[in-house]
Amino acid sequence: MVTSSAPGKVYLFGEHAVVYGEPAVPCAIERRARVTVEAQDNGIRVHAGDLTLDGFTVEYDGTSGRPDVDVSDDLVDAGMGYINEAVAQAQDAAGVEDVGFDISIESEIPLGAGLGSSAAVAVATIDAAARELGVELTPVEIADRAYHVEHTVQDGEASRADTFCSAMGGAVRVEGDDCRTIDAPDLPFVIGYDGGAGDTGALVAGVRRLREDYGFAADTVSAIGDIVRRGEEALVDDDIEELGRLMNFNHGLLEALGVSSRSLDAMVWAARDAGALGAKLTGAGGGGCIVALDETPETTTALEYTPGCEQAFRAELDSQGVRVEEQ
Repeated sequence: MVTSSAPGKVYLFGEHAVVYGEPAVPCAIERRARVTVEAQDNGIRVHAGDLTLDGFTVEYDGTSGRPDVDVSDDLVDAGMGYINEAVAQAQDAAGVEDVGFDISIESEIPLGAGLGSSAAVAVATIDAAARELGVELTPVEIADRAYHVEHTVQDGEASRADTFCSAMGGAVRVEGDDCRTIDAPDLPFVIGYDGGAGDTGALVAGVRRLREDYGFAADTVSAIGDIVRRGEEALVDDDIEELGRLMNFNHGLLEALGVSSRSLDAMVWAARDAGALGAKLTGAGGGGCIVALDETPETTTALEYTPGCEQAFRAELDSQGVRVEEQ
């Protein structure tokens, strides 16, 4: 039996544009998904308890259809897809095909909220399952295999950003297949969560249609890449105020691309009005989370009183990526 964990993430800049080869800078945060794996003769049994669902146990062998649980089909089907593909990656790494697993998932990361829950679960599952089969993969190898998990489940629309960040920890820069860790100061992250979840596939597809139909939408995607490059300079200079200004620009462009929502915009403006240096949605959008920069308690307090915000919390940068947890 092996337990591995991996962190969630927020985007300083670059979500959606990263799908088209523009750079992005995600940062790992100290909220983790923990996956315990024990080999069994055949089939897969999954226990998922803390994914902002009511908690459920699923027994399936990859061919028995979806479970009958009271959550959206998209979330359950995607969750099963991530587990199936992660298990397949671990089996491939170990050179086996017929081994089954009993898998337990505990997560501090809201499901589908833009904090990288699927990437963290995929990364932790691959690491734990591979170790259970006697294979120890490097974080870079895990990141690559986890990317292929997301690429498959998201019908080819995924980037390497989420999975690389979760596997490596800290702040990372991703531009196409070029992935690297970068230095970052201790950033005063505040996160607001509206309790919802966007449909990542539909949101990514919507941006793709806009980009294909309108030249100015393609220019908007390119402008997000320009913001990321300016943001990298601000990170080098430890210029937190400039980072905040650039985050505000980034949110405006994402809003123009149609991936924000009324609740996300309300939280962004509440954070800014409370004195945050910057605030933007994080992840695919459509609902979920915003991230703000504020060293004071003012933004957290303001978000707690913002209609539509179900939770507000601080989140430290997590310098550790995937790791084995003691039993």
